[in-house]
Amino acid sequence: MADQPTTCFIGAGSMTEALLSGLLSRGMSTGEQITIMNRRNHERVRQLARQYGVILPADRKTAVSRADIIILAIKPKDVAEALEQWGRYIHPGQRVISVIAGISTSFIEDRLTTGTAVIRAMPNTSGTVGLSATALCPGRHAGEADLEEAARFFSSIGITVVVKEKDMDAVTGLSGSGPAYIYYLVEALEKAGVTMGLTPAVSRRLTLQTLLGAAKMLQETGEEPAELRRKVSSPGGTTMAGLETLARHRFQDALILAVQQACRRSRELGRSSAGK
Repeated sequence: MADQPTTCFIGAGSMTEALLSGLLSRGMSTGEQITIMNRRNHERVRQLARQYGVILPADRKTAVSRADIIILAIKPKDVAEALEQWGRYIHPGQRVISVIAGISTSFIEDRLTTGTAVIRAMPNTSGTVGLSATALCPGRHAGEADLEEAARFFSSIGITVVVKEKDMDAVTGLSGSGPAYIYYLVEALEKAGVTMGLTPAVSRRLTLQTLLGAAKMLQETGEEPAELRRKVSSPGGTTMAGLETLARHRFQDALILAVQQACRRSRELGRSSAGK
């Protein structure tokens, strides 16, 4: 593993843990090659260090300045302060990858030494099990090699796509926040099964397999979801009765609005931080 890059995480939230879990479990890095730091909640950092065998640096300035890759995984409201604190130790030749919702590459670049490669990424927490959907966009100083390295980094925890930066807020609303929408759907289906007399265990097992099967059908058949839906919706049948109820309650509209609202919130977070 000596040829693998060293990584410094600034931030210790759920996304950092998802990345740690994916990278280490798939042999893309070792604990000795990863340092982690956090402004607050030092117990959280110690817990991650114990669980994943990563390093808590005694000299955090040196850890930042010597890392090949720096992952910014903090809250949008904290980014200006973090860059003021650590930006002076980051230099061209390093790669800075931000997983912060709403924060543009230019906002970060303007607070670093000119020429530093910055890449914005939006993974999701399914990276914990190697199934993240991650979108990447390069900043103005990031070349093809920088983007390829970022893609290699995130491909260890799932799939990657490259988008234009103007589309990153939409990505945040769709796939960044998307797992929560799916979990919410699963909660509802499980509850529905229980209200119909199933045990919680049976309801969960059936719900999860149904979800897995539907996703696999979409992946392997290549058919449009509307077409697959029609194939299981006989006129006057049970599925149609359920779908008609969802339509009456504007189920699709509610999901679309949820993604749009999350996208708007991502833009608001970026504007709020930029105003600091």
